[in-house]
Amino acid sequence: MDEQNNTKSISPEAGLDRLSFEEALSQLEAIVDQLERGDVSLDKAIDAYSRGMALKTHCQARLEEARLKVEQIKLPEEGGAVHTTPFDPAS
Repeated sequence: MDEQNNTKSISPEAGLDRLSFEEALSQLEAIVDQLERGDVSLDKAIDAYSRGMALKTHCQARLEEARLKVEQIKLPEEGGAVHTTPFDPAS
């Protein structure tokens, strides 16, 4: 039996929920470098592009989440203590 026909392709979104922003960005940069060099087959380039798009979406979501967290930090008027509001992604 041919092993290549039995291999399952991995979803581009596989494992994204476990990646930090920095890890996802590093993977995305590596994919961009690989695609720019053109040293991959067409099929692998398509898979890499799909993974890159998933990584880009993940990075954008993490940045938006961080932006919302920062916006919830409220600086006091007249030198009082810093007030924060718990982050609620549903709001």
